[in-house]
Amino acid sequence: MPGSPQKSCKTSVAIAPGAVATAPRASKRAFLRSLPGLAGLAFVAPIARAKTPGEVPVGGLLRDTTMTGLTVPFRKLSDFRGKPLIINVWASWCGPCRVEMGSLERLSRRKGAQAFTVIGISTDDYPEAALGFVQKTGTSFSHFIDQKLVLENMLGADRLPLTVLVDAQGRVVDKIYGAREWDSPESVRLVSKALGVPL
Repeated sequence: MPGSPQKSCKTSVAIAPGAVATAPRASKRAFLRSLPGLAGLAFVAPIARAKTPGEVPVGGLLRDTTMTGLTVPFRKLSDFRGKPLIINVWASWCGPCRVEMGSLERLSRRKGAQAFTVIGISTDDYPEAALGFVQKTGTSFSHFIDQKLVLENMLGADRLPLTVLVDAQGRVVDKIYGAREWDSPESVRLVSKALGVPL
């Protein structure tokens, strides 16, 4: 809930509407990827975020790829063209991901939400953990699992949660790192303005 302390990955954070709280990607591959950034931490502050391999920047067009279904069958990313898309990248172990998932569900059911699509991308190594998370949170939008780092790298998910706003042509409009109350007035305005949809 807004303003209440939440714990995630041994870090205590406070989540308020529009506030940012992130969890590092907890896997061997992300740990190894993070080492150069950590080494530079003692010498430079602040540090620009290093790109993930093959990351599509804001303004770039997402490449097509086949997504492995978690709660739905396999789909191509291009299947979602023609309507703005909100992609939420999460993991079952991520505290901030748990915090924001309910508000994403409410946003997806909001009046006017038929103008865009919300999908979730799990970065979990184990599908059963990811599926358990979806069942526990009770989200109704489609979820996929990215066990081969394709989407994780393309979207730039070196921190979680990550929410990527994509226009109807598949172009990245914005990337928001950290948990938000997605159905708060501030977040609704952000989504409406970025995607050009009335909410």
